[in-house]
Amino acid sequence: MNFSFICGMFINMRNQIRSGQLAVICALFLCLFLSLLFYSYPSDRSCFTIASGKKATEDGSVIMAHNEDDEGKNFFVNMHKIQRKSVKKNPAKDEPLQPIDETTEYLWIEIPDTEFGDSYMNEHGVTIASNACESREDKHLLPGEGIGFMLRRIVAERATSSRQAVEIAGMLIQHYGYNSPGRSYAIADPKEAWILQVAKGKHWIAKRVPDNHVAVVANRYTIEAINLNDKANYLGSPDIIQYAVKRGWYTPKKDGEFNFAKVYSAPGNYSAEENVLRQWRGTSLLSKNKIKVDDRLPFSFEPKKNLRIPDFFRVLRDHYEGTEYDLTEEYKLGSPNTTAKRTICTKSTQYAFVAQLRDYLPIEYANLAWISFRNPDTNAFSPWYYSITCPPEGYTHGNSENAIELHFKRPDSFFSFSPFYAFWNFSRLSSTVEREYRNRIKIVKKEWSNFEDYVLKTQKRTEREFSFLVKQNKFLTLKLITNHVHKLEYQKWYLASELIARLAALISK
Repeated sequence: MNFSFICGMFINMRNQIRSGQLAVICALFLCLFLSLLFYSYPSDRSCFTIASGKKATEDGSVIMAHNEDDEGKNFFVNMHKIQRKSVKKNPAKDEPLQPIDETTEYLWIEIPDTEFGDSYMNEHGVTIASNACESREDKHLLPGEGIGFMLRRIVAERATSSRQAVEIAGMLIQHYGYNSPGRSYAIADPKEAWILQVAKGKHWIAKRVPDNHVAVVANRYTIEAINLNDKANYLGSPDIIQYAVKRGWYTPKKDGEFNFAKVYSAPGNYSAEENVLRQWRGTSLLSKNKIKVDDRLPFSFEPKKNLRIPDFFRVLRDHYEGTEYDLTEEYKLGSPNTTAKRTICTKSTQYAFVAQLRDYLPIEYANLAWISFRNPDTNAFSPWYYSITCPPEGYTHGNSENAIELHFKRPDSFFSFSPFYAFWNFSRLSSTVEREYRNRIKIVKKEWSNFEDYVLKTQKRTEREFSFLVKQNKFLTLKLITNHVHKLEYQKWYLASELIARLAALISK
């Protein structure tokens, strides 16, 4: 709805309605117009990701941070720990991947009934998540053709490194074609991180994040110049430039150096404000250089300091606070999660995580994901070590073993509120804060800050205990790691319930 349309409705009604009625209707339409101007629901083509090399972090870990944004009616975040499985070797001659004897084991964050909402971390620390990025490819695959949902699953089951993960994904895309309009995958392991960007069809490019750099991705392609001869830092479709020339998207003499992001992006997507602003904001918060919105935003950059886990929490919770793009005037005008300026943290954020991947520690506790369920600004991050034997009770709805078969077959009742599942409690807390954000966020932020500070401060001590015990009894160590994760999640669940009750008490007063 735009201003000229509203004015047109006013003119058409002028001769049909008495002046008194018109005044009332004008006031109502004015309120509607202002509401649409300042507040709107975010697009479902969302998500936000950061990938950091190990020399850019304080503890030498590769860190990957992600907000998973999905909008619609039915959402539930399911946690699974999937054990290794023997694989029947497929004798099909056209299979693009080599047969394997068994899959890896992995942590799976599932949003049932969504095609691109899941994230994975496997036993090798290979972690994968994605953002929608529209390509300009208009040669549509037939219904049922191509790969989409299963790509990251296959990567998680097979990959022993992020580079191998990119290679596996590339072979699948090249063989089957990609059935989404376009996507950017962040893939990391304890040694390095890669950004893989895919167009619809059979074209893709991947670039390694330098060890001393950080890469920020919203919902647009960020890989620009490419060099497929530099195999240490680039992988991709061998004909990616030639195909663009063939389609008339790129003319070397006219356009100069090939720029994948500009050439393969859908018209308008590359320069869309909602994408540029978030990439700029993440970059400006972390970069050592001062970055302006209209600057050419880099694929990656050196951070202003060696980054710590809370630095990533901070970015994932951001709403442009303190900038001209904050439409709430420091929350005076309501919640920052639903403004017309698409923010990093938003109403549609279903979960957020910060993966901490370390190649210098025993595998049992080297790799973990700090996970926040629902909006990270109103909920806390807590550690999930990949090696847990099972998620806490109340964090898995249904059976993990058949979840993949039922992923797109969940009935509406599956998404109904139940006090027996933690996700609904965290979701309820987010909704409660939304209704009176300015006053309630102060209370919630203080509680979660204390919780996260405690967990972060005791992490080294806890892991020293794991280090001592793993040399003596690996089985018992995994039990203790599992109990540690369970204990913190139950504490978080309890604190969320207490916060809801405290906020309700404030209303009654």
